[in-house]
Amino acid sequence: MSNLFIKQAKHYAKGRPSYPTELFQFIASKTPEHDLAWDVGTGSGQAARSLAEIYKNVVATDTSPTQLELASKLPNIQYQHTSPVMSLAEVEQKVAAESSVDLVTIAQAIHWFDLPVFYQQVKMVLKKPHGVIAAWCYTTPEVNVYVDKILQRFYENPYWDPPRKLVDRKYIDIDFPFEPLDGADSTGPFEFANERSMGLEDYFTYLRSWSAYQKAKEKGVELLSEDVVEDFKRGWSEEGNNDQKLVNFPVYLRIGKVGL
Repeated sequence: MSNLFIKQAKHYAKGRPSYPTELFQFIASKTPEHDLAWDVGTGSGQAARSLAEIYKNVVATDTSPTQLELASKLPNIQYQHTSPVMSLAEVEQKVAAESSVDLVTIAQAIHWFDLPVFYQQVKMVLKKPHGVIAAWCYTTPEVNVYVDKILQRFYENPYWDPPRKLVDRKYIDIDFPFEPLDGADSTGPFEFANERSMGLEDYFTYLRSWSAYQKAKEKGVELLSEDVVEDFKRGWSEEGNNDQKLVNFPVYLRIGKVGL
């Protein structure tokens, strides 16, 4: 994962959406204490910033130093560059001691992880019995019927890595060996609306942050060709508004706890 987003790190930091307040309020309501959260695969810190408003301390880790350099710096966020596969000893050294973390979050990243190894780490650091793990993804943005139809054609390209299929399926099929929270029948996925005001250039910046876009570029293919850009421009203006639009990035959350 660490190499996928390095070259377009600035596009990623600028173009990727933040997440809705309702998502963090829902997650935080499930942890009795709000002392420490671990945001894994933090990228440029979109989720970490929101967590820092609720939790006293946040440890935010990523395998890409380039991404971390672009992350917002707040006094209660500790950013850590980690190796792709950490030993339990390294987790204790760089993240937290055993049974000391209230919440582990993974935003739009868990599909890249070595899940058996990662889940061993999660089960070590989470408090028992009230520690919570929350992993979410967002699917393709929804603008209007015209833009969305063009995006579907644009999205169907051969440059996606296989783990992306887990996002396409809204994390329904992802291995998630945790217990439902009290009062819940399942670990999800639970859906949240995630709206953001965007201009067309903002939209293009987001598309350029895709791993598939970067992979195609490395092979000499420009997915956002002049023809494709023109198609998007026409779709964007179909409703008579060439400026800002409210774009929805639907969020799908899996959430659970470690059993005793």
